[in-house]
Amino acid sequence: MITLTTLNARYFHASLGLRYLLANMGELEPVTTLREFIFSERPNDIVESLLRDQPRIIGLGVYIWNITETTQVVALLKQIRPDINIILGGPEVSYETGQQDIVRYADYVITGPGDLAFAALCRRILNGNSPGHKIIAAEYPPLQQLVLPYGHYNEQDIASRIIYVEASRGCPFKCEFCLSSLDKTAWPFEPDAFLDALDSLHQRGVRHFKFVDRTFNLNIKSSLHILEFFLERLDERLFLHFEIIPDHLPEALKAAIRRFPAGTLQFEIGIQTLNPEVQQLISRKQDVIKTLDNLQWLRNESGAHLHTDLIFGLPGESLDSFGDGFNQLIKLNPHEIQVGILKRLRGAPLARHDDAYRMRYSPYPPYSILQTSLVGFDDVQRMTRYARYWDLIGNSGRFGRGRALLLGDEPFERFLAFSDWVFQRTGKTHEISLSRLYDLAYQWLLQQDEDRHNAYDALAADYHASGARGLPEFMNNAAGSLQYSTGTEQKPANRQARRRQSKHGETGQ
Repeated sequence: MITLTTLNARYFHASLGLRYLLANMGELEPVTTLREFIFSERPNDIVESLLRDQPRIIGLGVYIWNITETTQVVALLKQIRPDINIILGGPEVSYETGQQDIVRYADYVITGPGDLAFAALCRRILNGNSPGHKIIAAEYPPLQQLVLPYGHYNEQDIASRIIYVEASRGCPFKCEFCLSSLDKTAWPFEPDAFLDALDSLHQRGVRHFKFVDRTFNLNIKSSLHILEFFLERLDERLFLHFEIIPDHLPEALKAAIRRFPAGTLQFEIGIQTLNPEVQQLISRKQDVIKTLDNLQWLRNESGAHLHTDLIFGLPGESLDSFGDGFNQLIKLNPHEIQVGILKRLRGAPLARHDDAYRMRYSPYPPYSILQTSLVGFDDVQRMTRYARYWDLIGNSGRFGRGRALLLGDEPFERFLAFSDWVFQRTGKTHEISLSRLYDLAYQWLLQQDEDRHNAYDALAADYHASGARGLPEFMNNAAGSLQYSTGTEQKPANRQARRRQSKHGETGQ
């Protein structure tokens, strides 16, 4: 009778939002079905699958990554079965509703948290008491009133998908590029009930937990309570992902982090910018000195995997100032530096800078920045390619020795020059084989007057350590002596593969 659905970015994602809706359907839960798709599936096939359930109501979760495909699905549904009530929810349709085609096609849109509002609307529709208006603004529900959703992760989810959990909602910070800046504060779930739910998941076999809290280390007492819970259940399969604020790492938290073995913790750390003037402009309160000190401690004194984020295209940020921030960060050697291109999130307060800083965004999802007063379109294009090549080389873990040669003493400037050269040579940012990447890196290093033997030995050792089959051309053709240890180099471990999956979660920029 009621179908809940969304289009995930990848199969191994499991929608936490849909499971909250299902858990809070009350008496309607037995007649509610959850169906998840991937946005790469054909819209016609998705519609065919949805209609097999003969639903009276379909609720769709709409996000920046699936808006285009979801719009097509809704349009098709309304052509084939106009009698079905279509209800939309999610951040992409919670703001600027009057400007969106998908809203025009739908019957109702719930803006804000739909945990309880969706079930209430379904009851009204089924009772013949439909609201007289399309847009329904949901109030933030008291968290203690919510039924936790974790029982709706099934055995297939546990076996093959990322399990998302949240100890709190909201964020007290006001960073203007983020929708969480609209929150008044952060709200914790009741600790005992939450940990009971985690214990149940753990007993069912879950060992990979991805926390979607915006600020896991905001409340240190709560953070320590959760970490102690997992320390009591520590085994070699356990893997925990947390998003933390980088300038708040008191000694008690450091002591707990030290107790976890390498490969168990992953911290996603939103640096975004190290330019104090840009930080002030976008209302981001971040102590740069504490941030860098804490990153250094985490890298040197803990076994946590550090995934750091920088955003290119913020108002007031030039190519040079972004590069300065990148160079500061690379000195600390985090495991990953995610170079993100600024996106325009509907409703985010950053829009107040559009005129003063001539912020121009693509009108097409994901609404990436095109140019600003300090960065032209050509440089945005260069940095978009830079981000892609950096992910393939700098973040992949496959260029341990070669990366150092590529970066030299001026990391940002050198890798930007390499990125420009690779695009000139290939015209591609995708569909470049691993062996081709090694060949390109070798050729470019020789053009920079790098010693041929140094370049050969470093890249050949990296290639063998990567576990890839076959040989790049430079290893077949170049003269040089291979210096690497076959006894110590290993293929990427399962933990690394899980980290790469976890990084591509669905929880924001």
